[in-house]
Amino acid sequence: MQLEFFQLTVLGDRKINQDSMAHIVNDDYALFIVADGLGGHQAGEKASQFFCQGMLKFSQTYCSKIIAQNNPAEVFLAWINDAINEMRVLFADDQLASKAYTTCAILYLDDRISMAAHCGDSRIYRMTPQEILWRTRDHSIPQDLLDLGLITEDQLAQHSEQNQLTRSINVNKNHGVDIKLLPVISKNETFVLCSDGFWGHIKNGELLELADLESNKANLTKLTRLSIYRANGKSDNVTVMSIRCR
Repeated sequence: MQLEFFQLTVLGDRKINQDSMAHIVNDDYALFIVADGLGGHQAGEKASQFFCQGMLKFSQTYCSKIIAQNNPAEVFLAWINDAINEMRVLFADDQLASKAYTTCAILYLDDRISMAAHCGDSRIYRMTPQEILWRTRDHSIPQDLLDLGLITEDQLAQHSEQNQLTRSINVNKNHGVDIKLLPVISKNETFVLCSDGFWGHIKNGELLELADLESNKANLTKLTRLSIYRANGKSDNVTVMSIRCR
């Protein structure tokens, strides 16, 4: 499994970046994480950072279990729960903990499977240069309206309740994550992980540029700038990862 990946995170029009990202790539597996903190200055920033730190802390233990066992989704869920427990440890006695939330988009890859986990409205896309094959389903009010046929995909990002989430990660573990087992990544396929600050202003046809086999990195930078420009001075933090199998 030969992977090529690029990542970028920028402030947008905010004063602080509450998005976090992390990755591990080695000979046995690859892990990619995007987290978008919620809860105001410091609270959201800490939540996303601490969650990523928790995932990385237990990576070796749980990746070995995923590779060795036949219940990868169950192991993945236990890993995420331990990462949330680590968030609680890192917050210690900080009173911000109960008000600190984060979304997450997590991608695990090895030679047998691809596995995605998400909570909130940070997304994972799977695509070829020709089409988007799959994306995560947002845990948000507009996504529920889309599922009911009351709004269109194009209307989702600009809906007045776009930032109203139905799930997010907190040390109190009020909400769970969705885990999806997927076929192993194929040659010339691309996964994209991103916060809503990115996908909210990028059209699906434009998103396919991140699966371009020659200009992946340049297109990532271009689309990030385009997302900020289209926000017209109100851009959220923008974070995106692009992972392609060569």
